[in-house]
Amino acid sequence: MKLLTDELRARLPPLYSQEAEPEPTVYAKFFLPGTGWTWYVLEGGPEDDEFRFFGFVVGLESEFGYFLLSELEGVRSPLGLEVERDVSFREGRLTDVVPAPDS
Repeated sequence: MKLLTDELRARLPPLYSQEAEPEPTVYAKFFLPGTGWTWYVLEGGPEDDEFRFFGFVVGLESEFGYFLLSELEGVRSPLGLEVERDVSFREGRLTDVVPAPDS
């Protein structure tokens, strides 16, 4: 499955464009099946020969950060599964689409 489609690339705002937004918009969700890893994409743009995303990452910790398309394409689960794009995901405000951490 192609993670970065032409449609997603066209919709993503440039890096740093939402940094002043109290409720930024999430445009895509990537996940690694069989694990707790999820990447919620807020922004992105080409950088040299790469494509850099900024978003909220749920993994060992839950935090905002940058990640590269090539990194996502190279990740494999212990069972050898690849990162997928959630095709049923609908963009929305961060607090509306990212589940609250367990209390």
